[in-house]
Amino acid sequence: MALPIRIIPRYRLMMRYDIKPDQFEPYYQFVMNEFVPALQNMGLYMVAVWHTAYGDYPVRQVEFVTDSLETVREVFQSERWDKLEARLKTFTLRYERKLVRYRDRFQF
Repeated sequence: MALPIRIIPRYRLMMRYDIKPDQFEPYYQFVMNEFVPALQNMGLYMVAVWHTAYGDYPVRQVEFVTDSLETVREVFQSERWDKLEARLKTFTLRYERKLVRYRDRFQF
């Protein structure tokens, strides 16, 4: 049995978007079976998924954390990230991403 990963979060990657109405099932299959495991293998760990129920904001906010800015740079410069992000965009509308210093509270 693998030991849990323990990091001290220093950076938070936030991705916000709407899921295309006809893409819910393929979106979930991709995110759960490919996107999240791939990012975790690259050193970004999912910590939260938010659903916006009211207002003119993207419906989904997904958050990953890491303890190293170098990890983020390596991920963003990789061909794997380019392919994963491009595929995620095929399932979404109003996609945006933002990297911020980690705070132990909700960040937008």
